[in-house]
Amino acid sequence: MLFDDHGRVLIVKPTYKPGWGLPGGVIEEDESPLAACVRELREELGITPVLGPLAGVDWMPPRPGRDEANVFVFGGRIHDELLPTIRLPADELSAWQFVDVLRFRELMAPRIARRIEVCRRALDVGRVAYMEFGYEVLPMSSDTY
Repeated sequence: MLFDDHGRVLIVKPTYKPGWGLPGGVIEEDESPLAACVRELREELGITPVLGPLAGVDWMPPRPGRDEANVFVFGGRIHDELLPTIRLPADELSAWQFVDVLRFRELMAPRIARRIEVCRRALDVGRVAYMEFGYEVLPMSSDTY
């Protein structure tokens, strides 16, 4: 979940499927979630953005052709001066753009839009969100503990 200096979210256009998505990917064997995030961003954008804290973990149930998964969402920022250095792998991504929250909801699958909205709120209050299929399961409250 990468933001620009204006608070917009970065989205990318894959070449291998329709629509838009977020930069990221699969954790490889013997790789931590954070190391996978850094590697995927370097591979997909050609840069290493400033990463912040873990914003959330989303458990995804099994679906046809897919196993269950845990999605780790880290917050991060791409400062304006890095934008000209973004380089997409032509065989994987064809475009990128920053979008505001309303446009993000229009372009993303509902589960991804839900996930990112929960993670944005979590970052705002300095917590880590836990979700299941993009739905917040444990509410974020400052007086929980």
